[in-house]
Amino acid sequence: MTIDLGHHGDTEVGAGLVDLAVNVRREPRPAWLAEPLRAALDDLAAYPDATAATAAVAARHGRDPSEVLLTAGAAQAFVLLAQALRGARRPVVVHPQFTEPEAALRHAGHPVERVLLRAEDGFRLDATLVPQDSDLVFVGNPTNPTSVLHPAREIAALARPGRVLVVDEAFSDTTYRAGVAGEPESLAGRSDLPGLVVLRSLTKTWGLAGLRIGYLLGPAELVPELAAAQPLWAVSTPALAAATACASAVAVAAEREIAARLAAEREHLVRRLRHVPNLTVLGEPASAFVAVRFPGADKTRLELRERGYAVRRGDTFPGLGPDWLRVAVRDTATTDAFVDVLTAVLEERP
Repeated sequence: MTIDLGHHGDTEVGAGLVDLAVNVRREPRPAWLAEPLRAALDDLAAYPDATAATAAVAARHGRDPSEVLLTAGAAQAFVLLAQALRGARRPVVVHPQFTEPEAALRHAGHPVERVLLRAEDGFRLDATLVPQDSDLVFVGNPTNPTSVLHPAREIAALARPGRVLVVDEAFSDTTYRAGVAGEPESLAGRSDLPGLVVLRSLTKTWGLAGLRIGYLLGPAELVPELAAAQPLWAVSTPALAAATACASAVAVAAEREIAARLAAEREHLVRRLRHVPNLTVLGEPASAFVAVRFPGADKTRLELRERGYAVRRGDTFPGLGPDWLRVAVRDTATTDAFVDVLTAVLEERP
């Protein structure tokens, strides 16, 4: 079966539907973010200068500015890697995960090898499944769409000389663990691992999907190669202002508070879903979405649309299939209304 790697959650959303398909937080932006964005509109006559934003992001992660590249959304980084690393002999994508890495590799002419994690193992990463001679490896953490948070040590075990290890941490800022400062299992601050490239997004927590802002952290000798594949002035002045603001101490503290609230809302969603007959919630979800499995999920998705709810189909993710759906975490009232409708749809089946 051919899988549509270009299908994304926004395709599911339509007028009048409650959006449980897109993993972008929709709340008013705080003044410390909104005001720099507005101010940036007065400076559009000048070409963008990424120097200050690059330094701010580097300081946020304890990295040198030479190890940072700002991008027009984290998704652009997949394209840069695929284009700049055309000499890779054995690229591997660990699935299930976000489909854009594989799509970018295939578009650049790479022969892509899939490593499929096992549902019976909860789609947890097993570093031994990745071929030893693979010189370009992509893995997500936490992984979209499974919401699995892999141990940092397991991912770090994949790093080695001669290999570029790309870790998609677009949802790392949504993770939370009581008693742990910062983002559990993130490798963003690790500059000691050979060939490690970490991708980050600012669009999820701060509702900036339309602005397109993200960045990558990687070896200083690799970053210029990736920058050379990037269009001139690829990141706009407002996006650079957002990157600077979101790297501040105020932003990081706010991000941790949001992640804690999200954890409570996620627990509520999981608790409700686990009472739905014949439905299985995958593992212990760690991000802004959960993966669920039940017979006929593909048909149920269409029935849910008729009743006002959009959820993300699972069959466009390699390693999943038609019995899988991804559901975004929302406030408890929205969750309760959705689960009630889902339960009613399933109970009405013959």
